[in-house]
Formats: sequence, C-alpha cells, structure tokens
Amino acid sequence: MKQRLKNIIEIHDNWASKIFAIAIQVLILISVVTFTLETDPDLEPNTRTVLRVIEAFSVIIFTFEYILRIYVADHKRKFIFSFFGIIDLLAILPFYLSFGIDLRSLRALRLLRLFRVFKLVRYNRALNDFIIAIKSAKEQILLFLFITLILIYFSAVGIYYFENEAQPEHFRSIFDSLWWAIITLTTVGYGDVYPITVGGKVFTFIILLIGLGIVAIPTGIISSALTKSVDKNAE
Repeated sequence: MKQRLKNIIEIHDNWASKIFAIAIQVLILISVVTFTLETDPDLEPNTRTVLRVIEAFSVIIFTFEYILRIYVADHKRKFIFSFFGIIDLLAILPFYLSFGIDLRSLRALRLLRLFRVFKLVRYNRALNDFIIAIKSAKEQILLFLFITLILIYFSAVGIYYFENEAQPEHFRSIFDSLWWAIITLTTVGYGDVYPITVGGKVFTFIILLIGLGIVAIPTGIISSALTKSVDKNAE
C-alpha cells in the first residue's frame, strides 16, 4: 500500500502519477488565481464566499498531500526540512493560522500563500535543474552577496562624504545614503536622489560601472552551474 502511494505521489512514469501531478498543478493555479481575486475590494459577498470555499478545498487537498508525502518518505525528517517539505508546509500554514490569529493585524502572513507557486517547481524538470544549479553554486553566490554588501556600504559612505554638505536633506547620514547606494549599484536609478557635486558625480560614475559587473556576475555564475546541471542530466 505504501509503495503504491509512493509511486503515485512521487514523480514516476505511470498514468496515476501523471494524473495526480496534473491535478495538483491545476489546483495550485486555481488557488493562486483565487488569492489574486480576493484582493479586489469590489467583490460581491457571494463571490467572496465562493473564493473562501475554493480556498478551504485547496488547503484540505494540499494538507492531505503533505501528510501523504511525509508518510511515503523514506527519511521523514529529511523531507520535512527539505526545500519542498518547507514549501508544502508554508502553502497551508496561513489557512490554519487564521483560526487563531487575526490576519487583519498580521497581513504579512497571507503572503505565505504565495509559496504555493513554488510547489510547481516539483513538477517542472527545467525548474528542478535551476534549483540544482543554485545549490551547486551556493558558495560562489554567497561570496558574491557578501562582496556586494561590502560594496553597498562603501558606496553609501563615499556618497555621504561627497554630498552631505550639499544635500543634507537627502544624505543626512550613512543610513540615508544606503538607499542611493542600493539603487545605483543595481543600476535601477530611480532619479529621486542623485549627486550634484563634481566629486559625487565622478564617484557615481565609478559606482555605476561597478554596478554593471554586479548585475552580470551572478548571471554568469548561475548560467555556468545550470549548463553543468543540464549536461549532467543528459548523460
């Protein structure tokens, strides 16, 4: 019995497993659509009731799926704390928390329902390859993020000393300068805060050049890891 459930719930090349996978994917998409519709303030009360029923039905199915996946897992603790195990839990958690917590005061908890989208990763080979690539390159990515944080802080300190006297309302402190540093290094440049001194403009030009590299480097790291992952699966 357990093995039969395992063959259905986990991804295998049999009709029952494929039907189960398609059904869960469709339910995930329906759940995401209802989540989006719920944000419309002009919905009729009857429509909201229907959406709540769909939400409750979805959570019940997802809950059974989560319990069954734990049941058929060879290493239950490992599955519970795995990427997909945590995603499956976060997908149903807000619904049950709403019975004991007023989500009107903790609206951020509703965002956890968005984790249902990540459940689709389980059924997509390309996305699985991407997850594997991220894991294989995690050390390089973490090193890059650490260096990026240092550069952001350096940029904030630099622009503070160049622009503080000229624009004390925008660059009152290094903390205030962090916003400029982030949008400049990421090459977003909203234009709400910008340098007016010669030194600040030259410094900004240098930071923008560094920012181009910051955008390109992680792309190269992930692309290389993804290529290796795809090649490995093709062998």
